[in-house]
Amino acid sequence: MSIIAEHGQLLLILACLFGFFMAWGVGANDVANAMGTSVGAKALTIKQAILIAMLFEFCGAYLAGGEVTQTIRKGILDPAYVADSPELLVYGMLSALLAAGTWLLVASLMGWPVSTTHSIVGALVGFAAVGIDVDAVAWGKVGQIVASWVVSPVLAGTISFGLFISAQSLILRAEKPFEAAKRYIPYYLFLVGFMISMVTMVKGLKHIGLGLTFGQSLMYAAVAGLIITFIGNLFLRRIKDEPDPTGHSRFASVERVFAVLMVFTACAMAFAHGSNDVANAIGPVAAVVSVIQSGGEIAAKAALPWWVLLLGAGGIVFGLATYGFKVIATVGTKITELTPSRGFAAELGAASTVVLASATGLPISTTHTLVGAVLGVGLARGIAALNLRVIRNIFMSWIVTLPAGAGLAIIFFFIFKATLG
Repeated sequence: MSIIAEHGQLLLILACLFGFFMAWGVGANDVANAMGTSVGAKALTIKQAILIAMLFEFCGAYLAGGEVTQTIRKGILDPAYVADSPELLVYGMLSALLAAGTWLLVASLMGWPVSTTHSIVGALVGFAAVGIDVDAVAWGKVGQIVASWVVSPVLAGTISFGLFISAQSLILRAEKPFEAAKRYIPYYLFLVGFMISMVTMVKGLKHIGLGLTFGQSLMYAAVAGLIITFIGNLFLRRIKDEPDPTGHSRFASVERVFAVLMVFTACAMAFAHGSNDVANAIGPVAAVVSVIQSGGEIAAKAALPWWVLLLGAGGIVFGLATYGFKVIATVGTKITELTPSRGFAAELGAASTVVLASATGLPISTTHTLVGAVLGVGLARGIAALNLRVIRNIFMSWIVTLPAGAGLAIIFFFIFKATLG
């Protein structure tokens, strides 16, 4: 307790700095992969994608990031083990933020899309198991997270594969592709509106405390789908069937129709992502703030001060603006060649996976989901359409994420303990 009283101010400043650093990593890595499909498909320029993501990620993180956050992120650490020595929890949360932020910095420099959730989970497991007690870790929860490595990409890849095959058979292989696009795109528009609204409600707005049941969310999402269909149709009417001036594609007009769809998916995915994943950066900060403000008491939940949410939202936007381009390039252009129709199938497949996972309680990673979705779309054109070397590097980075986060957190934990303890 005396350490909390003596160094409280310093620990608070460190928590804010490391929290901002971690949020920077979320922006540079996680947000970038959410925007990668839109940029790779040339539906948005990199500048437009960053501006859209900055606006919608910030709104999602700040407006729907949560009035109350679980102090012990994801229920991985049992607070009973640190009740008598709250300073250990503070050191642990600081080391987890610094470790996860450092790993995200390395991954972003290399252009690897890794999971921010897995980075922070690995870090929490590392310090808890080595610094406190092996039994303090909820290993069942960790097992679920490891299982999600397989579930996320396979599910998203399968859905995206099916969506792209349906677009191929209904539109791209039709005798008159542009007319077929005009006929079937409204159905896809409804699907986009419906799925993205579901992502926002079940994943994004759950923190606000709207108290919507899954059934109510379905109803509101259907209404939102109809509204999006109406708005999208207004845009679609402006697109004329004009031949490609370069003569490279007979589908130029059709792809312009799909590009309209991708703007909708990009905006809403950014909002849902910001509201959900900002917690990876600010969950541990909220824990430290709570312990220090209460003089060393560890609460099961902590009220989240508005400035902590602002810190997380600002860090995400800064990370995306300064270094997001590297991971955007990996997801958007290096795995497989994307067009608006392929990018649309990937983004909608990823969104659908997030909704299904939220409904069934499956723990998933946004990153793994999106990469799996892009893989699924690539596979629809045959294995030769995939860059297997890039895919191998991405998979290796996923496997390394948990142990890297854990190892770094253990080192930082003992440095903090030796320096401050």
